[in-house]
Amino acid sequence: MSEPGRDRLRELLGAVLDEDHRTLDDMSVGAFSSPFHFSRELVRGAGEPPVTMRRRVLLERAAWSLARGATVTDAAFGAGYESVEGFARAFARAYGHPPSAAVDRGGSHWLPSPNGIHFHPPTSLWVDSGEASSARPVGAGPTELMVHHDVDDIRTLLALAATLPEGELRAVRVGGSAPLTWDGPDESVGQVLTHLVQTKEVWLAAVDGHELPDLSADAPLESLAQRHEAVAGRWLAMVRDTDRRGAWADRIVDALCEPPESFVLGGIVAHVLTYSAHRRQLARLMLRDAGLTIDEGDPITWLHRRSGGI
Repeated sequence: MSEPGRDRLRELLGAVLDEDHRTLDDMSVGAFSSPFHFSRELVRGAGEPPVTMRRRVLLERAAWSLARGATVTDAAFGAGYESVEGFARAFARAYGHPPSAAVDRGGSHWLPSPNGIHFHPPTSLWVDSGEASSARPVGAGPTELMVHHDVDDIRTLLALAATLPEGELRAVRVGGSAPLTWDGPDESVGQVLTHLVQTKEVWLAAVDGHELPDLSADAPLESLAQRHEAVAGRWLAMVRDTDRRGAWADRIVDALCEPPESFVLGGIVAHVLTYSAHRRQLARLMLRDAGLTIDEGDPITWLHRRSGGI
């Protein structure tokens, strides 16, 4: 429980973005915490790992400074990169164009964010009032709560499953289970968790026009957890952007289908949440069958825990 009047999330954010805190160890020392607990607190409070957040916000600051005449070299070292080449590659991946083109592109320097936390000139953070609930979603609407709970709950299931031996992870526990026939069977813990992560990757590939992700049936659990952390932020950003634009009725044409099909964005999110809720409860059934103790996955309990402070 946080002390009265104390904003622990702001303290964590300050530790992430302190000019002298270039590593996770530096950040955790500045927050008077261990690296493990520091990372867990920030992911729980803001939905984004500390190193990822720092890299994103410093790239936003670099884009802002480039648009106002800074050299690529100055922007690179100001963002903490040891070489201009490394900075240029990271910038191009994030913005879709090289840093040398930033001054001509104009527009916002903000990158997609799972929490509405961005660089705001000259040196401060901006927490978008329309997105602030992602960092502390106590007063959010049901869609926001369901989407955020889904992401957090999958993270919990992956962490618990990591305690199982490989044989227990792959053992058939619910024979014949296949909620979505085109996904293949959901008969083991590994298969269910793989589909929980893959589903968001597949739909985001359709929305963004990217190639399909790895669709192997039983992905290694460690890589699956890493993939979940990567896709969670993109998924939250997509949902929030759709809501902000009032674009729930917009359609996408999914060229990855044979033949291509069109889908309504609101229908995509409803589809993902429906089958994710089923699979999360299916995973709980299987984990209990494997001898593990786990909660009910109730969003009311989850929200109550979060509303007590981070």
